[in-house]
Amino acid sequence: MNFEFDSDQIALRDSIRRYMVAEIVPRIALCEQEKRIPLDVLQGLAQFGYIGGQLPEADGGYDLDSINWGMMMEEAGYHWGSLRTIINITSIFLRLLSEHGTEQQKAKYMADVLESRKASCIAISEPNHGSDVGGIEFKAEDKGDHYLLNGSKLWITNGHYADYAIVLARTFSPSCDGKSSIFVIDRAETPFDSRLVDKMVLRASGTSELTFADVKVPKSALLGTEGTALKEMLKGLNHGRLNIAMGAVGAAQAALDMSVEYAKTRKQFGRPIGEFQLIQKHIVDMLIQVESARGLAYKAAAAVKAGKPARVECSIAKLHAAEAAHNVARTAIAVHGGLGYSTEYGLERIFRDTSGGVIPEGTAEVQTLIVGRELLGLSAINAMEKKQ
Repeated sequence: MNFEFDSDQIALRDSIRRYMVAEIVPRIALCEQEKRIPLDVLQGLAQFGYIGGQLPEADGGYDLDSINWGMMMEEAGYHWGSLRTIINITSIFLRLLSEHGTEQQKAKYMADVLESRKASCIAISEPNHGSDVGGIEFKAEDKGDHYLLNGSKLWITNGHYADYAIVLARTFSPSCDGKSSIFVIDRAETPFDSRLVDKMVLRASGTSELTFADVKVPKSALLGTEGTALKEMLKGLNHGRLNIAMGAVGAAQAALDMSVEYAKTRKQFGRPIGEFQLIQKHIVDMLIQVESARGLAYKAAAAVKAGKPARVECSIAKLHAAEAAHNVARTAIAVHGGLGYSTEYGLERIFRDTSGGVIPEGTAEVQTLIVGRELLGLSAINAMEKKQ
């Protein structure tokens, strides 16, 4: 299977790289410190198709296929994990709106997010429920002319700064007794509380806890049909897993590139450390992990592009790439020695951020069980299966 880029793809990739180095990289340190990515950063990336690029042209997108999108996510992951995460969440918000939104909902939300005038988030995980999305406790009660939302959401990317939120809720109405629905919420019209979660990884991604206490939302906030959300959200996880895999490949490549350069220039005992056998062994092991992760990621992207279910391919790619990226970053720290721990150099940020890649969109353990179920035809996650 050939994943060589054509001339147009190479030109796009090179343009993105130049822009990232000139405009994005100098801002990383301050954004990490302030724990947010300003909207103007996303506005600058829109020219490359990063915001809504996979949407159909009728909804303001570029109709990018999964190979082109994967390449772009790899480049984002190469330079900054938090940025790749925000792009991913913004894209999921827009995709759900495009696929399930009414014309009125699209008119209200789409342009604001596409043009990065407003920030968005996706609220699924809860304090007691992460991988088990079928067990959510967050409630939406039909009160006749509105819904009443109650509950908490946790680990919500960009939640503290989001103007708009798509929220997954267990819905209680005459036609929907506890099945899940999704709602698109304008925070200015229906305020909810949020707090930043201080964490080790992806510090600029605005990870938050959201709290809804008797929050009234209009009936027009329902996105799609009552009771059908869980299936749609689970189907969308493939896209998120592929995005994480691609970003992990980029981060791993960055750690490898830094290590190769350092091994060529750092001298010990009168010669470059790259001449030492152990350092060369480290570098080669890193390369093998990067290339294997890249191959699996683009194989998954090709399966998505071909219209296949691609659940196994995306789960394998996410599982391997996320773990490989952290292994590569850990080895890069060993190659760099004390310099690898410096916050001024950037490698320690890659090490921290890649450690978080094994959790979102289903932990490494969940990916293993998904692939095992598909391979054996036997489920080790029966409780979750019943809810799905």
